[in-house]
Amino acid sequence: MSLLAHWNHPVDYLERAIGHQFADIALLDLAMTHPSYALANKCQDNQRLEFLGDSILGMVVADHLYKHFPDRLEGELTRMRADMVCETSLAAIAARLDLGKHLLLGHGEERFGGRTRASILADAVESVIAASFLDGGMDAAEGIITRFVLCNVPVSRLQNADYKTALQELVQQKKNQTLCYRLVGESGPDHDKVFTAQVLLNDQVVGEGSGSSKKRAEQDAARAALEQLKK
Repeated sequence: MSLLAHWNHPVDYLERAIGHQFADIALLDLAMTHPSYALANKCQDNQRLEFLGDSILGMVVADHLYKHFPDRLEGELTRMRADMVCETSLAAIAARLDLGKHLLLGHGEERFGGRTRASILADAVESVIAASFLDGGMDAAEGIITRFVLCNVPVSRLQNADYKTALQELVQQKKNQTLCYRLVGESGPDHDKVFTAQVLLNDQVVGEGSGSSKKRAEQDAARAALEQLKK
C-alpha cells in the first residue's frame, strides 16, 4: 500500500491534480517524503529527487525560452528562467496542487508549519517532476512543467529578483572583474539545514548571506553585495 494512502491521503486525487498516473506509486510516495519524516521512520527522503527535478526543470524551461524568445539576449533569458523556477513561483504551484496536504512530515516539522513553508513546497514540486520523469520518461515530466510552469512566462515584468544575475551584470560593466561564490558554513539538522555563502569580487568578500539551500544562500549573498556596491 502507498504511504500516502496509509496516511489517508487520496493518492488518485493527487495524481489527477499532477496530471500523471504513476505505474510505480512508490515514486510519488518518495517525492512527498520530507527528510524529517524519513529521519523518524528510517526511510529514504525526496532530496535526491529534488536534485534531479531541479535539473530537468531548468533544462525544459531554458529550451522553451530559447525557442520562443529568439529576440531576447542571454541575460534576459536567464532572468526569465530564474523567475519561473524560483522558490516563490514553485511554492505557488505547490499550493495549486495542494501538495502541502500530501507531504509526509516529521512531528516537529508538522508542528512548526512545514506544510506551508515555501522552501519545502518548492522542493516537493521539483521532486514530483523527477518522480514523473523516472516513472514515465521525459514526456511525463515535460507535461507537468508545461501545465504548471510554462503557462506563466514573465514576458514583460519579472515577478521575483535574481540577485546573482543582477550582480553579474553590474560587475561586467568594468573589465577584468572576477566574481565567485563560496560556501562558508552550514548548521542545523539534515532536514532543516541553514547554509551560509559569501560572494567574492576580485578575491575580496563583498557580501554574505544565508538560506535553506546553497542556491538560496548565494542569492542572499548576491543581494547583500548589490546593496554594498551600490552605496
